[in-house]
Amino acid sequence: MKSLAMALVLLFSGAALAVDTEAREYTAAREAYRQWYPAVSMEGIMNGMRQLGVRDNINMFSAQADSKSLGFTANQDTPYGAAVLDISKGPFVIEMPAGPFMGLVNTHDQSWVVDMGIPGPDAGKGGKYLIVPDGYKSEIPQGYYVGKSATNKVFVVARIIPQGNDLNKAQALLSGIKIYPLATAKNQKPLTMVDISGRDGDMTSLKWESNIQFWEKLAKIINEEPVNRKKQAAYDQLKALGIEKGKAFKPNASLRSTLERAAQDSQKELLANSYATTGRPDKVKWSDRKWEWLLLNSKPEWAADHDIDTVARDRYFAQAIVMSPAMLRRDATAGSLYWGAFKDSNNKALDGGKSYKLTVPLPVPARLFWSVTLYDSDTRSLISNGSKKSSLRSLVELADLKGAKSVDLFFGPRAPAGKDAHWVKTNPGKTWFAYFRIYGPEKAAFDNTWKPGDFVQIQSESMALNQ
Repeated sequence: MKSLAMALVLLFSGAALAVDTEAREYTAAREAYRQWYPAVSMEGIMNGMRQLGVRDNINMFSAQADSKSLGFTANQDTPYGAAVLDISKGPFVIEMPAGPFMGLVNTHDQSWVVDMGIPGPDAGKGGKYLIVPDGYKSEIPQGYYVGKSATNKVFVVARIIPQGNDLNKAQALLSGIKIYPLATAKNQKPLTMVDISGRDGDMTSLKWESNIQFWEKLAKIINEEPVNRKKQAAYDQLKALGIEKGKAFKPNASLRSTLERAAQDSQKELLANSYATTGRPDKVKWSDRKWEWLLLNSKPEWAADHDIDTVARDRYFAQAIVMSPAMLRRDATAGSLYWGAFKDSNNKALDGGKSYKLTVPLPVPARLFWSVTLYDSDTRSLISNGSKKSSLRSLVELADLKGAKSVDLFFGPRAPAGKDAHWVKTNPGKTWFAYFRIYGPEKAAFDNTWKPGDFVQIQSESMALNQ
């Protein structure tokens, strides 16, 4: 009898221990997902570029964004140029030409390294930047702006502000950016430009976010990059999940199941918190509008191992990519600003099967230009609607508004009669959200003397014309 009792005690103790271990692993995985999401998201960008033939240290791409390629909240206003550099074998030089360029360099985990162009130290006048590994010991040559990266892989991205509505001409100017190893400075071998405009691609982490691939990609990153001692606690946490530098990631069946569940739950929570951030009054732009600041009043160091504003970080990286201190400004010194709308005027989700009108007072306080862009809630990418148009832009579709006091913009599955030029098609059965971007924002964009309307649901196209 005693033997049976002892066996039962051991059996239930073992079961309790297994449950407790699983619970601890699950909790650690949820925390790790949140901590390392920006790094896995960046790996999605880098992986997508490689699949499009944009090779590390060899190519730079130029592109005008459209819905054929997935990319978190890309815009259709400014052509992009981007490259992945591996600085483990030596620094790289980035020569920025003079002109309306806005560029930056981020680490593999989307920590800020340096701004370039208008928001950078060259202030749009052009200059040479040197990107070096953290702890670089060799002498720094004269004449460079220096950026230090804690990771071997860095992401370089630049946008060019179009002068007028010629986006093709603007895109061509990206070829003026030269990137090459410092070792070849006297005999330059710049990265070659690849135009990926209009090509199918996926520069996101969507296919990994809710399954074991998230952890497989994270293990790959941990093995490729040097250990950042400022984040030692985060690395120690990963060891309990079977992810450790220098070791293969081989979770057993129980741990694999736990990691899968943690990824699924974490992705859902990340998106819910991003689209419906609570407890943050700093997201509110106007108390009587649904538009919100995408970037909360935080610090660019949110990705470091101290002073982490996890809510602001989660909200941003669930929707967007790359970070710079210049993006956090809320005054007329900002190069651009971003407001997001996730609900209509009745506080309901924006429904692709319904029609909406957005009234924008004119002039918009923009020294340069402005736009309204629609994104699919599931992909966080430009809404795919069978056309190339996911945006309404002051330089393109809305270039004919001189003298008008306001403009009505339309969004829905069908265009109101005669309003095709001021309409973006949406998809029934899908929800969406919108960004309002202002480039070169003026004082009125911040002091509440100007504000756009909300998305107002309209019952039919005929009502749209009569309202």
